[in-house]
Amino acid sequence: MNLPAVALDLAAATVLLLYAVSLVKKGVEATAGDIVARTVGGAGGRPRAAICGCVVAIALQSSTAVAMLAAGFAVSGALALDTGLAVLLGADLGSALVVKILSFDLHWLAPLLIAAGGLVHLKASSRKCVEAGRAVLGIGLLLLSLQMIGHATQPLAQSPVLPSVVAFIGKDALTVMILAAFFTWALHSSVAAIVLILTFAAKGIVPVDVGIPLVLGVNIGGGLIALWLTRGLPVEGRRLPLGNLLFRALFGATVFGVFSLHAPFDWLPGETAAAKLVNLHVLFNAALVLVGMASCGLMARLVRLFMPDAAGAGAGDRSVHVCALDRTLIDKPPQALAAAAREVLHMGNLIARMLEPVMTVIHAPTLEAVKALRSIDGEIHRAHSEIKLYIAAVNRGSLTEDQSRRGIELTEAAIHLEYAGDVVAKSLLQMAEERLEGAGAFSQDGWRELTLLHAAVSSNVRLAANLLVSPDPVIAREMVRQKEHVRRLVEESSKSHLERLRQGVAASILSSDMHLEIVRALKEVNSLVTTMAYPRLRESGDLLESRLVPAA
Repeated sequence: MNLPAVALDLAAATVLLLYAVSLVKKGVEATAGDIVARTVGGAGGRPRAAICGCVVAIALQSSTAVAMLAAGFAVSGALALDTGLAVLLGADLGSALVVKILSFDLHWLAPLLIAAGGLVHLKASSRKCVEAGRAVLGIGLLLLSLQMIGHATQPLAQSPVLPSVVAFIGKDALTVMILAAFFTWALHSSVAAIVLILTFAAKGIVPVDVGIPLVLGVNIGGGLIALWLTRGLPVEGRRLPLGNLLFRALFGATVFGVFSLHAPFDWLPGETAAAKLVNLHVLFNAALVLVGMASCGLMARLVRLFMPDAAGAGAGDRSVHVCALDRTLIDKPPQALAAAAREVLHMGNLIARMLEPVMTVIHAPTLEAVKALRSIDGEIHRAHSEIKLYIAAVNRGSLTEDQSRRGIELTEAAIHLEYAGDVVAKSLLQMAEERLEGAGAFSQDGWRELTLLHAAVSSNVRLAANLLVSPDPVIAREMVRQKEHVRRLVEESSKSHLERLRQGVAASILSSDMHLEIVRALKEVNSLVTTMAYPRLRESGDLLESRLVPAA
């Protein structure tokens, strides 16, 4: 057996598997991103939330993607912690069902999907068809990667050394489970990790008694992925993956305890080791959903103990910020403009800190929370003024054409961000103050529409910050697409609100002015931050000068 060649084949097949999962995810998000976001954001009660999470995870081929979406909605206040935990548990089950489907012999389908998906992706004229073709192509490549993994592991099954190695590591089941958890985290895909284990089991390399701790480790590692990816989010976004990881870890430890007592697992359905292990994976996550339905509230309280609300989140972070506008760099335009860009990024982060909790403040206002957010607006004004004066001083020196254009872009970005802060302070916080004075509550449907709109706008604000760090036209295009998504949400919310008024819904009548003002304010914030994408699109030739049809 040529071990280096086998290792290279297996590595290539694994990378293709990861790439295929990424293609499916991106294709589905681009084709039906609005539907996916609404499904997660409007989950409702726990059973419905679990079903929504399961369906979206099957569509995206990734429970981690669902966790990231849910974390975003949690930050915006659109998704309660206990409901979000139900969404994530459902997503884990959906991911397990994807693995179950892939365990069937579908090799005959791969060429058909690759041919059909590839042709549509290359030849279709509409963007949605192109992205749908990408998703189909991804599924075909995923099935092809499974065949490649099977071929790559064939020589391993015939090796006289490997069974001895497996038998040796099988003596320490706890280490096996821990290693499987960290391997899954390193791959950033529980689907890929479990598929590899099942392939080894199908070739007779991994017996059931070694596969069980491996499967348990993969389930725990799957929770680590989302926790790692959300580490930079506000505390509301980090609580969901932490709760999901605790669910997986506690349940996994319970099953492992039973296994370590040498309890028989012969009852697992399936004729082969691979079939038994994939069924264990599905049953583990299905049982976890049932347990979670009854204990999501308890887990939510436990997670809040681990991650309490940050005290003084509005004002406490200002003291740690060191202004990047170094006056000694004014006669060095490249460095000075880089310093100004860092300060504009700080403005963008301030807008995000101000915008993300605002719906929670409107829903349950307190005087302290309103004052904290208003103090952030004051810091935005100070940063804007300093950036304008700093860039004006830089412009008095000798600049190239590109440097002059960059200075103008940064000044305009600072102006638009200041306007966005004003909209939040003068419109959205005004709504919170009206609620403090006893203004009427929103209808359930109206509030759901507002929180979905707020989540979409918050997402675009985060994209704007990313664009400042990396001026990539791909990010700019995504921002403009998100603007169109926001526009559709605004239109749909306005129509639904007018229909509720026509039907005489009391809550909608009482909150009508506030509802329309919040919609208008969020739309304006979104338009202001999206203007930051236009210079990049103009450079890449992706921006039309006018939306009007040319005159005949």
